[in-house]
Amino acid sequence: MAITATAAPARAATVQDKVDAYLKANPGGVQVGAADIAYSGGRFVVTVVRTDLTAATPDCPANWFCFYDGTNYTYPRGKLSDCGAQDLGTWNWRNRTASVHYRMSTGSVTFINEAGATDTPLFTASTSRRTIPDVAPYRDMADYVYRTC
Repeated sequence: MAITATAAPARAATVQDKVDAYLKANPGGVQVGAADIAYSGGRFVVTVVRTDLTAATPDCPANWFCFYDGTNYTYPRGKLSDCGAQDLGTWNWRNRTASVHYRMSTGSVTFINEAGATDTPLFTASTSRRTIPDVAPYRDMADYVYRTC
């Protein structure tokens, strides 16, 4: 009788596995929650996975503006709150924005593509246009943001 070996079933990646993998691919952050990683002293926070298991809906916390790696608010999600220009490359988030949610009480944020000597504004989220579930045709093109306070 021949004995055959069977592979153990693959286990599903846990939230912590996903956080660890994100930190390995994007070093310099500090885990500050079950699925949250803070960079630059908390100026930029990425949430690796949605932990509440609700349908994909805009869920940016108050006093932040958020941008999602997928359309319809699919995670990972990055969030910022500072005014002025910010290079998304600082946090390895260039060319990753596919949907946005603006939860600030004032102002607006413009997502910008670096186009050589000239930068090109792509789209703007504001108090009058808080959610954009799909930023097409500018998906995965934003390199910078500029927030007007």
